[in-house]
Amino acid sequence: MKKRQSNRLTEQQKEGQGPISIFHADAQEHDKEVNSTSIIAMQRLYAKFPMLAFRYRKDLQKKEINESLQKIDKYLGQTLFVENASIKPDGGIIEVKDDNGNWRVVLISEAKHQGKDIENIAKGIQVGVKSNQDTMVAGNAIERAHKNINEIANYMLGERHFPYILFLEGSNFLTQNVDITRPDGRTVTLVYNAGGLNRLDRLTAANYGMPINTNLCENRFVLCNGASVMLQATSIYTKGEGGHWNSEDMTDIMLEVAQTSLKVLGKDLFGQLSMNADT
Repeated sequence: MKKRQSNRLTEQQKEGQGPISIFHADAQEHDKEVNSTSIIAMQRLYAKFPMLAFRYRKDLQKKEINESLQKIDKYLGQTLFVENASIKPDGGIIEVKDDNGNWRVVLISEAKHQGKDIENIAKGIQVGVKSNQDTMVAGNAIERAHKNINEIANYMLGERHFPYILFLEGSNFLTQNVDITRPDGRTVTLVYNAGGLNRLDRLTAANYGMPINTNLCENRFVLCNGASVMLQATSIYTKGEGGHWNSEDMTDIMLEVAQTSLKVLGKDLFGQLSMNADT
């Protein structure tokens, strides 16, 4: 069923005579994988830090974001048009309870799968208006990621960490050239930095052009025009060779970022950590 659905959507894209945004079966599977892996990561956190209380939730209300901004400055967080508006990162939100009983974010994860060129070429499928092209010009299915990132950045404006992970896979997120052999023996090279294929540059706006495949959870402070500015950078991870993320690799990254969050929050968790050490 999933294969038929994916093929049907591929045909819709070809018939659409251009790069349209489709939420195809592979993308849905990638989202589900990140969600289930996030639950595994929280279970591992429980096991490693039994003295701490963690919780998972699938969404964040816009009202909560505004309330968080209001605590920083009353001029912020005033506008809300849709009362029940919320954001729902693919991997949900994991929080820890601090010594004051407040829930603090330690991990947020999002998944994006865009570009099926590798799979199509390997199967001998050609695309385009006349079905005579090896590759399809990349679409813009990633735009929603920026909205969620900005909303979480607002919510965490008073924090010194930003544990937002973006897991990317698909031919639109390559970091090196990839050679694929078609069934007829012809080899097609996907050039990673071709403008019509690569969409990484549209996402590095979320990490200020800092390195990808890097844990950027701890906020960076830079001097700008004599003032110190705090940067909240998304940790962007991509399968640069065109492979697929597996649960084990994602779990390792999630735990690394979550533990960085706990380190930054250390002084606010001191009572619970020291209590466990005493016992």
